[in-house]
Amino acid sequence: MDKRLLDILCCPVSKTPVRPLSGNELAALNRAIDGGQVLNVAGGAIQNRVAEGLITVDRKVIYRVEDGIPVMLPEEGIGITQFTDFPAAA
Repeated sequence: MDKRLLDILCCPVSKTPVRPLSGNELAALNRAIDGGQVLNVAGGAIQNRVAEGLITVDRKVIYRVEDGIPVMLPEEGIGITQFTDFPAAA
């Protein structure tokens, strides 16, 4: 993702800056998705694996990136509290 774009993106709700998901974080997210355990903020099930994502620097919300475009809609965020084994920050 373009560094200039990343520098201006933030959570639309909390205004917290975001960073790319690490490899371990992305793997944990996709394992949970494969297990049918992931919901977005609106309560909809996330069914497709995520190839790229952004996470708020306070590690509370994940936003998908689809075809290089961040999906920064509040209802599309994925709350971290639903994960019991999400990797610690690197």
